[in-house]
Amino acid sequence: MALTRFIELTGPDIAALSPDTVAVLPVGSVEQHGPHLPVATDHLIAEAVAEGAARAAAEHCDVTLLPGLVYTKSDEHAWSPGTLWLSASTLLAVLDDIGRSLAAGPVRRLAFVNAHGGNSALLGVALRELRTRHGLRTFLLHASLPADQGGASPSPELGMGVHGGLNETAAMLHLRPDLVDMARAERSVPEHLAEYQHIGFGRPVAFGWTSDDFAAGDGPGSGVVGDPTGATAERGRVLVEAAVGRAAAALRECAYFRPDAPPPRRPQGEPDRP
Repeated sequence: MALTRFIELTGPDIAALSPDTVAVLPVGSVEQHGPHLPVATDHLIAEAVAEGAARAAAEHCDVTLLPGLVYTKSDEHAWSPGTLWLSASTLLAVLDDIGRSLAAGPVRRLAFVNAHGGNSALLGVALRELRTRHGLRTFLLHASLPADQGGASPSPELGMGVHGGLNETAAMLHLRPDLVDMARAERSVPEHLAEYQHIGFGRPVAFGWTSDDFAAGDGPGSGVVGDPTGATAERGRVLVEAAVGRAAAALRECAYFRPDAPPPRRPQGEPDRP
């Protein structure tokens, strides 16, 4: 069982990989994250969780870590300088090209580790496209599931911490505190959304939004949707380590998952599945 970095291998090395090797693709973004976080926030979180999970999973299965996909679908932040984004059609085409290229070799398992909520729907579409077009077994893992997609949000954020809020800021304080300016962190929670019964984050009816939709008045606001003010590096450490653990367990299962058969007996020494 081994961890390799795909771009450090030679062509013959890649040709010798097992079909059950799990290729892991971190998927982040380059987009505004308010005045206190860098535009690389999602990229850095995706890379950290993917690498940590790949390293842990490689104790029990073969994993190859692909270079991260940085430019993705971030048009909900297109209003802000610093957001570099691809259209939905471009991103789907890029994912298809990556999958087609990977399928030219022996590897048949591809797992996305996503850290940007704006990518989730398209990555879900890509799972089936890559399966039907190129025969890959495809998987989507989240560094953390955003509140608007059913994930949890800390109580100070009233279930609305979807961008630049408490948990994301805490993760960055743990991973790259040199890039965080807590003096500029400010609460920006759209509390008025709590008055709607059916439409909202985590409610039965979803809605399309951009990150400047929630600001009162004429300006775009800070770009934050959440409350980063209570973030700490210790909270971030706990969150990142938990994300790595969940993703590592999932990657181990990706190595032998088949929809037409029950799981095989666990290799000796492999921990229980979550």
